[in-house]
Amino acid sequence: MLPASIQITGEMLSAAEVQDICESLNEDGVRLLSVRGCQLSDRDFGRVCRSVAESHSLAQLNLNLGVVSSISRTRHLADALKTNRSLQTLFLHGSPLLDAGLVTLNPALSTHPALVCLDLGDCMLGDEALALICGMLPPDGAKSGLRELTLSANPRISSKGWARLSIAVAHSSQLRVLNLDYNPLGDQIAAMLAVSVASSRTLEVLDLEGTGLTNQSAQVFLDMVANYPTSLRILVLAENAISPELQQQINDLLSEGEEDDREAPPLLRGPAYSNALHPIRDKYQPPTWLTCSNSGPQMVMLTSGLGESLLAETEM
Repeated sequence: MLPASIQITGEMLSAAEVQDICESLNEDGVRLLSVRGCQLSDRDFGRVCRSVAESHSLAQLNLNLGVVSSISRTRHLADALKTNRSLQTLFLHGSPLLDAGLVTLNPALSTHPALVCLDLGDCMLGDEALALICGMLPPDGAKSGLRELTLSANPRISSKGWARLSIAVAHSSQLRVLNLDYNPLGDQIAAMLAVSVASSRTLEVLDLEGTGLTNQSAQVFLDMVANYPTSLRILVLAENAISPELQQQINDLLSEGEEDDREAPPLLRGPAYSNALHPIRDKYQPPTWLTCSNSGPQMVMLTSGLGESLLAETEM
């Protein structure tokens, strides 16, 4: 029997339901487990984590929207990840981890042999946590690292922290998708990220939606994609004070690059093209008072489909 998917959203999980989940995990009958926004007791959360630890089939685990709600749960999850060897994608979006939580998780995350996609959006992280995350983006020749990283809505990270991430991205040998939407980056950080994009040989998607950018940043990105070779295919600039004309010019140049890539032999193309898009991460929802600064055309990617293709690629 092929492993199945268990997807539950916003429910109160009973002990019996948790028992069913654990039995399926123990029997290697689950490939994708999603309990986003669900409520369950600390005892039951510990039971699920112990079953995650022993599972050989689990590839994707979604604990978004506050399921990992305390440091004790973070420890349970860290213990599970130290033993588990199959997990490739982990979503913790909207979990109040803080830096202390990431410190707890880091030894397991950084040494996990299969993890390639990590969502830490809206987790109240700061510079200490970001320094640890940079260690998950090793340079060429070091070791395998993350291919998709989401750090949406972590406003506690300082400009120094973002600068450190920019350096790590520039030298990462694996990273293909970086989601930084709804962080107060501004033009200075965006300029550093542009240098990282120009240096990276792998980064295909950069989400900078709602990050406080202006035409100054857009002009830097325009010059980059117009004059330098880059792997970038999608740049999200929605919800910024950027003119529709600049966004359209960037979009056109990226589209030209994508057309060139399609003409290349299949083996030379990245796996991001191997599957249709699937909603694999929670997109941060800004406050209702935050409105779009323009209505011009944009190349917008609300969710990345890379996770699905990474699962397929890892299995090949």
